[in-house]
Amino acid sequence: MGIEITQWDVQELIGTMPVKGNRQPFGLLHGGANAVLAEQLGSLASAMHASQFNCIAVGLELSCTHHRAAREGTVTGVARPIHLGRSTTTYEIVVTDEEGKRTCTARLTCLIRPKAPGA
Repeated sequence: MGIEITQWDVQELIGTMPVKGNRQPFGLLHGGANAVLAEQLGSLASAMHASQFNCIAVGLELSCTHHRAAREGTVTGVARPIHLGRSTTTYEIVVTDEEGKRTCTARLTCLIRPKAPGA
């Protein structure tokens, strides 16, 4: 997927992904690639939040709305919290193209669970 994390923070986690190598047959960035980017960013941020409770975060629900196509270059995803609780987190992840135009909006909810014994 070629995802690179450029900023690590619970309040704003940012990552990039190349369009090349992540296209569907018509030459557009695959919607599933947007979903992978969104889940990666939101899950990492949720895991950082969960770690303060000595817990882990696991994905519960992901929804993506694809607004416009990206055909080349790099897209950037920015994950920001909507809710940071002790049992769930919800992040909005906005994906934009190199011109700053929104290509996808995703929303990820993660469940906060205790670590398995011995983990």
